[in-house]
Amino acid sequence: MSVQLEAEQIWQVKASCRGPLASVFFPPSHFERKEDKEHREAQAKAMCAACPVRQPCLDYALRIREPHGIWGGLNEAERKDLLARQG
Repeated sequence: MSVQLEAEQIWQVKASCRGPLASVFFPPSHFERKEDKEHREAQAKAMCAACPVRQPCLDYALRIREPHGIWGGLNEAERKDLLARQG
């Protein structure tokens, strides 16, 4: 097992989003009204704000260009904007 893979597995185990509340980090399979999306994302971002591994999570999502969900406290559009600013 590579050191990088091992480090990724460690932060994932410590993530606040693990468990039954993980569904707030990703959109549902059915239509989601704007207000519902904003509420769901706010819940997820609040969990991220207190997460001990927020930065490694965000770094991972940026590195793999994760196209879905809340990662490291940012949604898809926010991560895309961050990547564009980084050049």
